[in-house]
Amino acid sequence: MIKPAATSRQDQQPGFVLHSYPFRETSLIIEAFTRDLGRVGLVARGARRPRSTLRGVLLAFQPLLLSWSGRAELRTLHKAEWQGGYAPLKGLSLICGFYLNELLLKFLARDDPHERLFAEYREALGALACNGDSAATLRRFEKNLLRELGYGLMLDREAETGAPIAAEARYTYIVERGPVVQCGDALPNGVELSGQTLIDMQADNYTTMATLQQSKVLMRALISHYLGDKTLHTRQLLRDLRAL
Repeated sequence: MIKPAATSRQDQQPGFVLHSYPFRETSLIIEAFTRDLGRVGLVARGARRPRSTLRGVLLAFQPLLLSWSGRAELRTLHKAEWQGGYAPLKGLSLICGFYLNELLLKFLARDDPHERLFAEYREALGALACNGDSAATLRRFEKNLLRELGYGLMLDREAETGAPIAAEARYTYIVERGPVVQCGDALPNGVELSGQTLIDMQADNYTTMATLQQSKVLMRALISHYLGDKTLHTRQLLRDLRAL
């Protein structure tokens, strides 16, 4: 059930456009991620008209101040002000940005505030705009997203004994349980990885190839589990591009 906003009007709420699509002849439906109210649905009436003040402003990956009114599932957007922002995302960084947006759309319920996640999303966009290490940026954001939603990873200790992770040991990470030390063959229904990878992920250190590769496999398994039957289309697009 959609929770109504505390008030019917919001003015100059910091936010980002996650997705938009045409509505009727001249309008748009906007899915926005805002600092204080989380994900909200907005109707931008007349936004596709040539002289609309909203035309050319409602762009993804750019910080906006959004003003709207209404208590329904879709509120009426009155104003959007561009706040100056990051360099446009291009190439792989652009696809990674769409991947972040799709994660938020698939995981976040409407009207559920996540102020810390909003700050982490801004930080991730800034890193992508600077052409930083996109893989490391995605892993950090995925980990923070799951933590924010109550699915935080156990990375600092063994699940059964509580013993600190040993860098030289091998572990199998089991979903909703954590890392279990391997005494022989890898356990079924888990992701095999090294203790050093777990230590690196705990510290958000993705400088080695082994940690990058193993953390990607682990995060893919965890996100797929918590998404259930939902499909991430941008993930498939990334796979297809890397196969070219």
